[in-house]
Amino acid sequence: MSPFRGGYHDYAIRTGGIEVYPRLVAAEYRTSATRQKMASGITEIDSLLGGGIEQGTSTLIAGAAGTGKSTLAAQFAAAAATRGEKSAVFVFDESPLTLTTRAAQLGIDLSSAVENGTVAIRQVDPAELSPGEMTHAIRVAVERDNVKLVVIDSLNGYLNAIPEERFLSIQLHELLTYLGQRNVATILVAAHSGLIGSQMSSPVDASYLADAVVLVRYFEARGEIRQALSVMKKRGSRHERTIREFGFDDGRIFVGAALREFRGILTGVPVYEGDGDLVHQRSSGD
Repeated sequence: MSPFRGGYHDYAIRTGGIEVYPRLVAAEYRTSATRQKMASGITEIDSLLGGGIEQGTSTLIAGAAGTGKSTLAAQFAAAAATRGEKSAVFVFDESPLTLTTRAAQLGIDLSSAVENGTVAIRQVDPAELSPGEMTHAIRVAVERDNVKLVVIDSLNGYLNAIPEERFLSIQLHELLTYLGQRNVATILVAAHSGLIGSQMSSPVDASYLADAVVLVRYFEARGEIRQALSVMKKRGSRHERTIREFGFDDGRIFVGAALREFRGILTGVPVYEGDGDLVHQRSSGD
């Protein structure tokens, strides 16, 4: 007989009865396993991350709208599929068709991975799916389908299902602890409000929960809006501390050399201190 579990539990009323989703208690799932690197397949991104993300860890990809956060998460899922590892992608902000179409335009073949079952994409409507039901869906993906990577895109959408941030933090902590103990890598996507400048903020701060934080942001350079990528934090392993240019060129993800000629990139309006032409500096990272 199962032990009594106190607290609040989500449930759904369905044809034939009620389905209850017991509150997740991560401590019940302690396991030990070797944590392997999970590369993105893009050399420069993996260099920034010290070889990639690790199994059993969580990575937060944060930035303004349109900076490529979802695309970067999709790249990790597609790379895992090429290794035969399964991924589950939960999208709040767009349809699976939109995600796979956008990815295909950048040479990321999610569609084939969906067809062969190595990537499962589920669109989530927070008005219809409670946090407990979503946690149950993630557990099914991990325990039944042997998923090795879980992507939640985005935390902003997840917040709509849990209006109070303190409850979101509790839910996320238990979920990330559970996934870590199951040796599953997690990617969380979070959108900042605002587009450029030092006053950008996120509606929910999950940076302290994540093992690694990847920041993607816009910056201005001589009348042109460009993007930069950096790893702000990574627990447990070394990582590159440079800031690299990031974007999309000629139907692929572009990651340039370290932006050493700039000072103040994270302010959004940096100062160029290089000797060469600025346009040439960009192309030199190809």
